[in-house]
Amino acid sequence: MISKVSKNVTRQKRHLRLRQTLKGTAAKPRLVVFRSNKQIYAQVIDDLSGKTLVSASSLDKEISLNNGSNVEAAKAVGELVAKRALAAKIEAVVFDRGGYLYHGRVAALADAARAAGLKF
Repeated sequence: MISKVSKNVTRQKRHLRLRQTLKGTAAKPRLVVFRSNKQIYAQVIDDLSGKTLVSASSLDKEISLNNGSNVEAAKAVGELVAKRALAAKIEAVVFDRGGYLYHGRVAALADAARAAGLKF
């Protein structure tokens, strides 16, 4: 019998392949996106020190959302993470889509972060 590999396992493999080339430094940290079925999360990570510098999610109190898993929620999280990153004096990042296709919620988060002033 042929067993089917889950979509999350293949996404994780794609993410590991991406991580071989993407590195976040103190000068240009990595903006990582994770989306679940109910929420969306974004973190700005310095890979050299292994620390999360800034994070935002659709669960934050600053964003009052009825649904955390749609494009509007992704736009709000993108704006919030960009605002927090700029407050922490981070202007340029490397975008890590987390193995997801650059489409829908992931693209909306990236576009909103760019519009709010982050450079990538």
